[in-house]
Amino acid sequence: MAEPEKLAFAGVNSSMPLPSVVEIVPISGPVSAQITVPGSKSITNRALVLAVLADGEVTLRGALWSEDTQVMVEALQDLGFMVNVEPDREEFCNRTITVFGQGGYIPRGGTRENPLELFVGNAGTAARFLTALVCLGSGVYRIDGISRMLERPQAALFAALRALGYRIDSPNDHLPALVIGQGPRTGKCEVSIEESSQFASGLLLAAQIGGWKIVVTGENAEESPYVAMTLKLIASFPKRGGEFRIEPDASSGSYFWAANCLLREQTAGISIAHWPNSGWQIDEQFPRFLPLPDRLSRRTQLGDSIMTAIVLAAVPGIGRPQGTYFSELERLRVQECERVAGLKSQLMHCGAKVIEEGQALRVFAGPLHGAEIETYNDHRMAMCFATLGLKVPGIKIKNPACVKKTFPNFFQKLGAAPPKGLGATILDAETRQKTALEDLIAE
Repeated sequence: MAEPEKLAFAGVNSSMPLPSVVEIVPISGPVSAQITVPGSKSITNRALVLAVLADGEVTLRGALWSEDTQVMVEALQDLGFMVNVEPDREEFCNRTITVFGQGGYIPRGGTRENPLELFVGNAGTAARFLTALVCLGSGVYRIDGISRMLERPQAALFAALRALGYRIDSPNDHLPALVIGQGPRTGKCEVSIEESSQFASGLLLAAQIGGWKIVVTGENAEESPYVAMTLKLIASFPKRGGEFRIEPDASSGSYFWAANCLLREQTAGISIAHWPNSGWQIDEQFPRFLPLPDRLSRRTQLGDSIMTAIVLAAVPGIGRPQGTYFSELERLRVQECERVAGLKSQLMHCGAKVIEEGQALRVFAGPLHGAEIETYNDHRMAMCFATLGLKVPGIKIKNPACVKKTFPNFFQKLGAAPPKGLGATILDAETRQKTALEDLIAE
């Protein structure tokens, strides 16, 4: 098999990178727009794993091309799979990805003295899915990431794989970890998804080839939205080769539904093209919760888009003066940053009243003011508060380039002229100069 070509991130040849701090100027005039958002990260990374396990060539259309999915593609290439990536004509941050599946065979592996290194950055899906996948190989693999990824939980996944008979060497049950691949081994294990449903998803993606029976604990697998997504994807995926289309990312679309809500007095309507209705992504329900109800659950009603709703809840006329209650937020604490604490502190920095109650937040609508927002290198923190800046003057976003994780052209969508963008002015917060459209790509 030919050597797979290593791919650099395909961005715009911009003259300048995104400034270190940007300021969003509120929109005052009417906006009529239909926004395209890139493909679902969750579906793309699941589909990539299923594609390499397929028995034949699989073409993924509408696949997200961002930091998290590039990490997965490069890891699969490091494992010896041929993965070809071509531009997408409809959406700049999508790609058509052709994967030459090996039917469960993992082409490459290292040795104990020289393990095959797989770097996952801060991509939880890549970390958890690859850990299970390489157990099907016959070599030794070292999985590592950035410092935040080394803090994120892995113990339940490691325990499940050990119960199946695989050896996972990690002194503290975190990354970095050494995985000794032993090929398919028929067996049964239990896995808790209290901390992350990605543990179960990683096991389920490899289970058919591995001969594994997976029992999910801590939550009903059929009711856990991301586990349910995995099961539906497995059932519909072309296992002997073919084409598979990836739908737009509903979590990323939530910012533009929120913008429509924030700008309702100035807008003729903001919508998202090809909004998904498959039932695969829990966040496709986001528009149904506008206007905001009294209570929302991270576990049963919304996924990552609950962060968008939490920020909206602080806005007078959208949230409630008596407070909106957001429950079952525990998983937000162990993601890209400690998101519960981050949302609370940055909303309060903008003048909002927020009360933390166990694994819940109560957010009160009231007067807001501008502030410099700490994003903690978390793409969703950056996008939530940038959306707020479309309404509230003086919102400045630190490290805006962190959106490259899932939505590299997010700020370009804000700044592009309608109908393909919102037409917002985005300033370099230091120079007070407008940032050129070509410089709004996060790389």
